[in-house]
Amino acid sequence: MSYVITPPAPVSVPVVGSKDRFPVNRIYCVGRNYVEHAKEMGFTGREAPFFFIKPADTCLVLEAGQTGTLHYPSLTKDFHHEIELVACIGTGGKNIKAADAKKHIYGYAVGLDMTRRDLQGEQKKLGRPWCIGKTFDEAAPIGPITPAAQAGDVENAEIYVQVNGQDRQRSTVSKLIWNIGEIIEHLSTAWELRPGDLIYTGTPEGVAAVVPGDTLSGGVAGLEPITLKVV
Repeated sequence: MSYVITPPAPVSVPVVGSKDRFPVNRIYCVGRNYVEHAKEMGFTGREAPFFFIKPADTCLVLEAGQTGTLHYPSLTKDFHHEIELVACIGTGGKNIKAADAKKHIYGYAVGLDMTRRDLQGEQKKLGRPWCIGKTFDEAAPIGPITPAAQAGDVENAEIYVQVNGQDRQRSTVSKLIWNIGEIIEHLSTAWELRPGDLIYTGTPEGVAAVVPGDTLSGGVAGLEPITLKVV
């Protein structure tokens, strides 16, 4: 088959303990999925889950032990970090029950849902989509994927991010409002999940701005941590 332009190279993420890589299909993100983060954003309670999507090519893929370079994006003066556990789908499906969700997960990774908060806020006030606040080059950093069997008890793991060595976000995955199984159940009723999908499961409280020169270090206990420098 020939193309009128050269197709882009596929996006893929390294896998811990393997030379094979995980190809990325779609990126789903869950909004306001920790109670304290919902409060700091002006909301309370266990609202119905909602989602937004980032293109696969917004991934900033980090190799094990690498300090990545995160470019400060255009148009914003309020660039925020949101540390997240990422569930990586290995087996697709529709209408997946929460009790069966783990069968569809290949592994887990540490990710950041980077946000142009001022632009997102402007769109909220106007009742418009958040795309310009959430979707841009390098908006979805992600570290190496740990296969599920090697990831330990991720549902109770500590999750954190530090900026220049100081804690910004620190919580546990057990505080998710909608747990991983419930997220997959809800998602798979709206979209057919496919192998290669990434699910950013939500961020705890403590989201805040970074500026050029800052170094972010984030992790989820049992998974490969990530480090990035903002330039």
